[in-house]
Amino acid sequence: MNINHIEMTPVVVPAKENAINSPGKAAPLHMLSVGASKGWSVQFDSLIKWILRIHTDDGVTGIGESLRAVNEASMREIAESLIGTDPTEMNLRDLPIPYGRAYDGFECAIYDLVGKALSVPAYKLLGGAYRERVYCSAWFGQRDPEDAGRCASKFREMGYDCLKFKGSLDEDPVAVCKAIKDQAGEDFRVIIDPNTRWERPAEILPFLRRLEEVGNVWTLEDPIPRWDLRNWRHLRRKSSIPLALHTAIPYAELFQKPQDVILAIQEEAVDYFNFNGPMAWVQKLGNIAEVANMPFWHGSEVDLGLLEASYLHVAAASKLCTLPSDIFGRLIREHDLLAEPLTFDGKGNFMVPTGPGLGVELDEKAVTRYAGGDTINISTNN
Repeated sequence: MNINHIEMTPVVVPAKENAINSPGKAAPLHMLSVGASKGWSVQFDSLIKWILRIHTDDGVTGIGESLRAVNEASMREIAESLIGTDPTEMNLRDLPIPYGRAYDGFECAIYDLVGKALSVPAYKLLGGAYRERVYCSAWFGQRDPEDAGRCASKFREMGYDCLKFKGSLDEDPVAVCKAIKDQAGEDFRVIIDPNTRWERPAEILPFLRRLEEVGNVWTLEDPIPRWDLRNWRHLRRKSSIPLALHTAIPYAELFQKPQDVILAIQEEAVDYFNFNGPMAWVQKLGNIAEVANMPFWHGSEVDLGLLEASYLHVAAASKLCTLPSDIFGRLIREHDLLAEPLTFDGKGNFMVPTGPGLGVELDEKAVTRYAGGDTINISTNN
């Protein structure tokens, strides 16, 4: 079995109206590798993703989805290097691909392809499943308190019992949490993610005291810069609210690396982790967390259906991936590009697909509708 043709279609799938922030609130959430306010100048749903179809001479096709904002040159270079190779002979935990943000999309498609070739779901390629459904949270960006409460109530009606939102001290996360508690119930839990923008620990403690009084905050993700583990440890000792470190392997340009996990454990700076990145790498990080007996959840970039399906397989195959994962793309974006959406059980969980490979299929008409340019074809004839 050799790869003989790779198709790559750029797509842009916007968010549903007012699905990210309150109406009129401009709060871009794609972090660029530049400093200060320019680092938060682009909204994630305006950025291109790539839909991949990797074909073999045996007639098997694997489908995949890239992370956002991957450049065309990287996609072409990797595709050209894979022509003529046998995916069933690759080490799936360390693919023969230059590492970078383009890696994830090709890995996703190769796991789908190999799973289909062997007639097994992707989670079996990762060692087997611990669970058949994955606990997930709802999500929004930044909302006014009243609007946040209404959204949380709707999510509760849908079957969610946890919500993650982007917390800015320029707003009032305490008022947002109170509104969520009032409208969604005392047992509806909240994860606040400031994306490391609460930069002065001395100013944070009063907020944490007020959040403790509200009582519905499950964990605080990345409250301060990730390199400042001394103050992470200080906050953890001074507050009853657990802290979670987000380690995203694709963000190497933002100086995130696997060793961060080991150091955070050694420094006793965190309670939980949020991991995202290539399937094999998330499982590796999960194994590190498991040795320390620290649970984690699977993070995301508010993705489309193919990557989210891959996240379900990884979460199912990772023993301590028990916290609510970031699988909420269909809540936010206009379409997930799947022929059939991932199955939500109405109790806060998504079912793990059981078909070969990723266990999902593309909606080709939707791919065409959201195409942001021409499909690139790389084959043995090029």
